[in-house]
Amino acid sequence: MAAALDDLDRKILSELQKDAEQSLDEIARRVGSSKTPVWNRIRKMKDQGVIARTTAILDPEALGLEACFFVLIRTSEHEADWQRKFLKALKERPEVMEAHRLAGDIDYILKVRVKNARAYDQFYQALISEVRIYNVTALLSMEEIKSTTTLPL
Repeated sequence: MAAALDDLDRKILSELQKDAEQSLDEIARRVGSSKTPVWNRIRKMKDQGVIARTTAILDPEALGLEACFFVLIRTSEHEADWQRKFLKALKERPEVMEAHRLAGDIDYILKVRVKNARAYDQFYQALISEVRIYNVTALLSMEEIKSTTTLPL
């Protein structure tokens, strides 16, 4: 269930999404409030799970992770044991940035960040050695047009 947020909460969240390292004084000034109410609202939104965590966003290319693959997976396995092993394998692979279970012809889509095609192949070989997969299609992203962690408020 969605949390009940007012305009001030949304302004605070917008500021935090832009730069979570801002001081409380700066956020309060930007949203037209004072420091204590802003701090209380942030704490409340953390308690409600609206703010899941605060983290640093790293540049993958600056770290040598220049290849981004979208991996489409079809499986003929739908038993609980297979799913458990598959999800465990995904969670243990740091290359997997995102994983989604889909409706339609494709069962799962993964976003995988690696150094290059050889590193992707190593990821692929490791994955298929852990779990049986019916079909895998890897799509190399040629250009990242938009990437954001900012949610629409």
